[in-house]
Amino acid sequence: MSNHPIPVHDNTRRRQLLDRLTRKVVTASGMAILLVMLLLFFWLVWVIIPLFSAPNFQNEGEIQLNSSQNSIELGMDSTRHWGWRIDEQGNGHFLSLTEKRAAISQTLLPDTLSASMGADQQQILLLNSHGQMLLVHPDFRLPSGPVWTFPWGKTPLKTGEKQIKQSAIAHSAKNQWKVALAGDDHVTVWTLSPQQQAVSHRLSIVGVNQLVLSPDGTLLFSLAGTQLQVWTLTGPEPQLRDAITLSEAAKKLALLSGGNSLLVADEQGITQWFDIAGSDGRHLQQIRAFEDARWQPLLFSEVHRRVFATLSPQGELNLYASKQPGAIFTHQLAAGIQQAQFAPEGDGLLTERDGYWQYYSLHNPWPDLTWRSLWQKIWYENYPEPAYVWQSTSANDDYQGKFSLVPMVVGTLKAAALAMLFATPLALAAAMYTAWFMSPRLRRWVKPTIEMMGALPSVVIGLIAGLWLAPRLVEQLSGVLLLPLMMAAVLLLCSWGRQKLPHNWRKRWLAEGREALVLIPVLLLTAWLCLWIVPWIEHLIWGQGWAERLSSGYQQRNLLVAGVAMGFALVPLIFTLSEDAIFSVPGEQGQGSLALGATQWQTLIRVVLPGASSGIFAALMIGFGRALGETMIVLMATGNTPLTDGGLLQGLRSLAANIAVETPEAAAGGAHYRILFLSALILLIFTLVVNTLAEMVRQRLRQRYNLQENQR
Repeated sequence: MSNHPIPVHDNTRRRQLLDRLTRKVVTASGMAILLVMLLLFFWLVWVIIPLFSAPNFQNEGEIQLNSSQNSIELGMDSTRHWGWRIDEQGNGHFLSLTEKRAAISQTLLPDTLSASMGADQQQILLLNSHGQMLLVHPDFRLPSGPVWTFPWGKTPLKTGEKQIKQSAIAHSAKNQWKVALAGDDHVTVWTLSPQQQAVSHRLSIVGVNQLVLSPDGTLLFSLAGTQLQVWTLTGPEPQLRDAITLSEAAKKLALLSGGNSLLVADEQGITQWFDIAGSDGRHLQQIRAFEDARWQPLLFSEVHRRVFATLSPQGELNLYASKQPGAIFTHQLAAGIQQAQFAPEGDGLLTERDGYWQYYSLHNPWPDLTWRSLWQKIWYENYPEPAYVWQSTSANDDYQGKFSLVPMVVGTLKAAALAMLFATPLALAAAMYTAWFMSPRLRRWVKPTIEMMGALPSVVIGLIAGLWLAPRLVEQLSGVLLLPLMMAAVLLLCSWGRQKLPHNWRKRWLAEGREALVLIPVLLLTAWLCLWIVPWIEHLIWGQGWAERLSSGYQQRNLLVAGVAMGFALVPLIFTLSEDAIFSVPGEQGQGSLALGATQWQTLIRVVLPGASSGIFAALMIGFGRALGETMIVLMATGNTPLTDGGLLQGLRSLAANIAVETPEAAAGGAHYRILFLSALILLIFTLVVNTLAEMVRQRLRQRYNLQENQR
């Protein structure tokens, strides 16, 4: 052996340099993560804010008219380049809104007395003093400029009526129109088509003040004083469906976009009506009254959205939406406006006053959306009562989107709660047994095996749950629900039976830490009895399973399937963190408790678990946070049905699954698109709140445990 001393190198400066560098890298990485989270949060807020912005109204200029006659109807094209008007002499005029000048004039029907427009504001029925009617249509598709077209031909049709008080028109089908004309003591309903002979029906209605046809021509609304009647026009003969006596004489009827909602305006205000299905069919009912809404001479609605406006002679403009309780926008215009109409897309307003047009641009992209409509019950058209509904798309162009977030929030919480209810007992019991009772040799095999389960992709678990578990659960539902109770009973029975066995048997076959080798086969046998024998007995007695006997209905993919599948995915995570927390409790504490005469179970409950409580709670909160954000399992195992009041055996939809499903279909920048981002923000806030509460509770538990240790 050499007598020379071993040289010792002084690495203090190098170690300090590495420590400082490591500290800076870790600090910078942590700050970068916080910065990314803040950027993500503010970006989501930036995308969402336009949903709740107020409408914007801007004056685009004034156009002088070259006619001294007042208009009876006016409108504009969808691009807002051209406007049109028809005056009292039956002359049609086109005016350029971009160049602000009159362009084209044409006589359409001499001696025109009145006109009525269809729901698309592009079909105009003209009536003159000779009992003639003519249908005209402004066509803006030609590059040379707009022209007037005549769908029935340029020759006016004779009505045979001496005096026509009211009229209505609807484009009921391709190349087919329905026209309603009101005389003194009757109403005539015409079915007109260029290829077929005109058909008319006479209805005995006296004193009609107004007629309104639904856009498809299937319903006719007639108003005579306080009498509101609804006629169906689908059969060979018109049939009176509803006869309603109003509280006072109505001043105005108007249909909202789609033709499902009727506005009734009187001296008391404006109310919305639509059909509700009953035991004897569908009937018109009053649904809501708009707050502070008053009848005005000008009441007009948009073509494609449930938005309408009132305009007083003093120029006060009030904008309303069908899902809002009151006015969403108020603006003061010039007094004396005689005619007004929205642009087809609702992004403009055209008014006429004293030989001038005034054109306004209107930015009101999402009139139906407020914080209230996202979280409260809304009474949608044709629904029997107010409800939480999520239905973002439909094949119908006149469909009104329903964007309630309540079904997804409820579905997220239900799925997460059931998954935690399934996973928590299994994971914590396994963690306590593995860390405290199991032999070290067996623990070295069991712990990595359970941790490897956490690497199983959630899409695989969802696939197994949706395609394998869900169909089998239908036949074995009673056994699955009975299984937890039977497992608990068998475990208690085995514990009691072990104490009754002779000491030599316990020492040889059931030594501490090896009970699982005997217990696992017993539990597997119990599961087999529950899942196969119980359903067999059930079919033998009743001839069918419990799921088939449920009166409330049974959905194959439901909350129970999702809870079991998500719980299976959460077990490895909660087990690993909880087992590490229990195993990390200093061994001296447990040994001291055992030395004082406490049993292993007493030591675990009163010494070890309090010391590991902060880690166990953190494990549960991390598992709950993952359950809130789980996507594929919920998507594949629940049927993806947005229900609020569904039970254990009904489907659901979570926020994460809703985002995954509907984001590819959402148009960028639209309401649907931004509401999905709002869902993502809510999910992020949920996670942040859960993690913050978890950290607060964990710190308090740690402080409490440290205080108790110091007192000892």
